[in-house]
Amino acid sequence: MQIIFQDSDIVVAIKSPQLLSQGDEKGRENAVDILKEMTGGDVFPVHRLDKGVGGVMVFAKTAKAAAELSRQVSDRTMEKIYLALLHGEIAEEKGRLEDLLFFDRGKNKSFVVKRERRGVKKALLDYECIEKGEGKSLVKVKLITGRTHQIRVQFSSRGYPLFGDRRYGARDEEKDIALMSKEISFVHPRKKERMTFVNDKKGRFF
Repeated sequence: MQIIFQDSDIVVAIKSPQLLSQGDEKGRENAVDILKEMTGGDVFPVHRLDKGVGGVMVFAKTAKAAAELSRQVSDRTMEKIYLALLHGEIAEEKGRLEDLLFFDRGKNKSFVVKRERRGVKKALLDYECIEKGEGKSLVKVKLITGRTHQIRVQFSSRGYPLFGDRRYGARDEEKDIALMSKEISFVHPRKKERMTFVNDKKGRFF
């Protein structure tokens, strides 16, 4: 973990790809516990990145800040920008992907479905292709909703699985998923000023 900003209310850090965002029932190493040790105080998760995905994240240091940041996640005023490296040369240079997703907890996998039913949620994202060639595409993604594995399943369902994402159709041998949280923007929970943080750390894919 690398802390890039902190004050009495929040801590912004870069999560490494193989680290869990928060604790699980197995007690595995995770970002929240590491940040508690680094800051010497309470740390509350307000959003997450999949294991295998790294990048910039914001955490709260107080329950009040956590409630306000969680509200911004829910009402979509927290903005998140990602980079993804896809198998295949994407046909449309930019666009919006809109799907209905069902997350199967037993399989820990999301599926694109045709009809709304219990447990099905709408998923929206905007993307722009930055570069493509030699059978791959680098895209910048702006999440509008934040569904489980959303970026991964939406591109895979269109024939463009992310490098390293064998759960959603990739056939390469990469250890990590070629997805990075590049930028996050939110309103400071106490100061009410919009803040933007960019991950400038270079990864293997980017």
